[in-house]
Amino acid sequence: MIPGRATPEGTDAYRRRRAETAPEHFRSFGGSWLSSVGIGTYLGGEDTATDDQYRDAVIRALELGINVVDTAVNYRHQRSERAIGQALSALIGKGALRREEVVVATKGGFIPFDGAMPRNPGAYFTETYLRPGVIGPDDVVAGCHCMTPRYLADQLERSRRNLGLETLDIYYVHNPETQLGEVDRPEFLKRIHRVFDFLESAVRDDKIGCYGTATWNGYRQPATAGDYLSLAELEKVARNVAGAQHHFRVVQLPYNLAMSEAFTRANQSIDGDTVSLFEAARRLGIYVMVSASIYQGQLARNLPPILAEHLRGLATDAQRAIQFVRSTPGVGTALVGMKRIAHVEENAALAKLAPVAWSEFQKLFKEA
Repeated sequence: MIPGRATPEGTDAYRRRRAETAPEHFRSFGGSWLSSVGIGTYLGGEDTATDDQYRDAVIRALELGINVVDTAVNYRHQRSERAIGQALSALIGKGALRREEVVVATKGGFIPFDGAMPRNPGAYFTETYLRPGVIGPDDVVAGCHCMTPRYLADQLERSRRNLGLETLDIYYVHNPETQLGEVDRPEFLKRIHRVFDFLESAVRDDKIGCYGTATWNGYRQPATAGDYLSLAELEKVARNVAGAQHHFRVVQLPYNLAMSEAFTRANQSIDGDTVSLFEAARRLGIYVMVSASIYQGQLARNLPPILAEHLRGLATDAQRAIQFVRSTPGVGTALVGMKRIAHVEENAALAKLAPVAWSEFQKLFKEA
């Protein structure tokens, strides 16, 4: 496996080599520099052709100034991780990239198959997870989710092997709010405590650089919702586990023109105030990765013409949708699923542009 992890020096060297990019394209995170656009690897078939597309797309993204790569062990039955591993191995092997220059994030929580849907999923689950004791009979919720330390330890090792990396820069607990469908909040927080304790040990063992939570609904919901997540509450658990120097440093959630709750909904209580998720993350020093920037392609076309008037110099609706996201105060990196070279080149063109200034963004947001 390839040793090392993203470092301040490595990511700064990567940033400096991309002299054509706008200074604002790279954002600071723990001393490292992360691109404002990252490549995601969620959608697509479980086949060799899609594997090749993702491998080539990741290579092209890293060539064009995108140094954040996002995946999950369950994406395409582990095939997305493996395609990323091939891309990194190819670039690092020929000296075109150093491991220290790229930030790789993955997730664990949903139970993945291996390469394809098995003929007998129940038998696969029993032989892979139940019989070896990786998962206990009562560990699974919603028929698909598990976040015990024993299970996540297994998943972390699978991800390290798939990606071919000794150390993963960011490891997310994937949609932990899924647990709240079957356990009460006190039990949920006990489970989070055990998970964070395990992840802190993974940091000490140099298997991950830091950890976080990648969610869909949890951080966007009203505080009264059953699957609502409080960022301050989870950060407090991390402090209880490891003190002020804990490594709960990143969150991921959807945000786009159609799903603006992370910016507009005041649902997070912190310091006696009720604020948005983005503001809560800022106060807690937690970096925000945004998923679904173009809403799985739905915002890549047919946007209101008024957006083109406000976002001059952009050729496509996909670029406009991403520019809206990366210009939002509080957003660190806007993740975009990309498996075609043409889409990578289209979206990476934003690296040459500064985000929209706040005075203009306010007008843009009213129109959006």
